[in-house]
Amino acid sequence: MTETPIRVGFIGLNPDSHWAATAHLPALKSLGDTYEITGVANSTLESAKRTAEALGLKHAFDTPADLVASPDIDLVVVTVKVPYHFELVSTALNAGKHVYCEWPLGNGLDEARRLAELAAEKGVVAVAGTQARTALEILHLKQLIEDGFVGEVLSTSLIGSGGNWSDKTIEEYYYLFDSNNGATMQSIPMAHTLAAVQDVLGNFGTLDVRFLNRFKTVEVTDAGGESRPKTAPDQLMVHGTMESGAAVSIHYRGGVSRGTNLLWEINGSEGDIQVTADLGHAQMVQLTVKGARGEDKELTNLMPAPELYKGKPEFAGARNVAGIYARLAEDIRTGSQSAPSFAEAVALHDLLDRIERSAAAKG
Repeated sequence: MTETPIRVGFIGLNPDSHWAATAHLPALKSLGDTYEITGVANSTLESAKRTAEALGLKHAFDTPADLVASPDIDLVVVTVKVPYHFELVSTALNAGKHVYCEWPLGNGLDEARRLAELAAEKGVVAVAGTQARTALEILHLKQLIEDGFVGEVLSTSLIGSGGNWSDKTIEEYYYLFDSNNGATMQSIPMAHTLAAVQDVLGNFGTLDVRFLNRFKTVEVTDAGGESRPKTAPDQLMVHGTMESGAAVSIHYRGGVSRGTNLLWEINGSEGDIQVTADLGHAQMVQLTVKGARGEDKELTNLMPAPELYKGKPEFAGARNVAGIYARLAEDIRTGSQSAPSFAEAVALHDLLDRIERSAAAKG
């Protein structure tokens, strides 16, 4: 007997642009009848109606509160800007709904803790979208390390480009350049990637951090080239140790590079692994894994088996989000705890808080 689909309500869904459309929609479609998108609530009722009509949804809700109160919604998916996460997720949890919230969970550690406590109190499945953790390449890499491909891990180094957070932006993304909004380079691409690093290599130990702001202002190109204040850092440098004792060095930089935009190396007593990609957002880009060990002289392909990609979205971001949704459905139906939970999101927020406090101590 086929199980009844889990009915999904989106807060923040445009049918033809932005992350919810490019990643969540194809992710859900790839999972067949597991989910049914039932309704949507956007910033205005008119916007919700346009989305519902374009996607053939049953409900266009007047407000997010109406959506979470609906008996036709089992799972609330929050895909709006970070400053709105706390209020919207709290409303959904208080209504007793399961929740999938995009990362960052909250605007800072305190909000994340309060949301995790509320989710535990309500006894629902509450998942944060740290989808790099479900990337096929990351799962494969974790297994390679566990199987001893590199032997003892001696060190790891990571260089990533944030894409944003340089000296130019557009109006829509200007909020990223204000640290008060909790959507910085350290909280988005770096944190997403560090979540995957921890799955592969274990937790971070002692860290020393320095942030630099090489650009004090940002040009908003579609606002007549207007120059506006920029408080989010554009150079992030982290070094220290993993809990295992392995040395770690991380450098994230704003904008993009003409060179490699993601380079992650793991160096061990028996071998080496190199992960590369076109951007420092491990959660949304195709990762390439190569390695060498023993008497090998050159790196060779270490990618997952090709058949693992069959039937999954071509876009890596959508494929990874589908991995979250697959685990989420299992958790809702069986009571398992396989998807990245709010409690795990708090641990990642805590790491981010440690990193930011170390940087702040430098002045």
